[in-house]
Amino acid sequence: MGFVTPDYGTIFWMVIIFGITLFILKKFAWKPILTSLKDRENTIAEALSSADKARKEVEGLKSNQEQIIAEARREKDIILKEAREIKDKLLADAKSIAQVEGQKIVESARTQIEAEKTAAINEMKKQIVDLSVLVAEKIIQREIKEKKDQEDMVNSLINDLKLK
Repeated sequence: MGFVTPDYGTIFWMVIIFGITLFILKKFAWKPILTSLKDRENTIAEALSSADKARKEVEGLKSNQEQIIAEARREKDIILKEAREIKDKLLADAKSIAQVEGQKIVESARTQIEAEKTAAINEMKKQIVDLSVLVAEKIIQREIKEKKDQEDMVNSLINDLKLK
């Protein structure tokens, strides 16, 4: 029963041992424990301060990054707009040049057709003249004896000439 109901002697010795333990802990352990707790508290405070600084720096970088991205997008839009304008100008120039070249080709073809038409007409006239001379030679070679035959032939030649 000594454990359940303590004696005065046991209480006395327990108080003395507790006091000695308290003295030893105060003398040797409390100071280093409190120092390490203070150091840990300072380290945590510095870490929190660093984290706040880093967070603020990241926010600054993020806003700076957003500004850079916005500027890059504006420059991209400007470059694309200029490229579209250049493309449209080149297409308009090419279309204009193609129209001019097409007109030149059509005009050249018309000129060539006209020249070939004139050459063909001249060739036909030459052949008609040659045929006329041939017919005239044959007529002259043939003796026309009667006056009526001469008149019929002249009228026929006149009618042929009026048709042209």
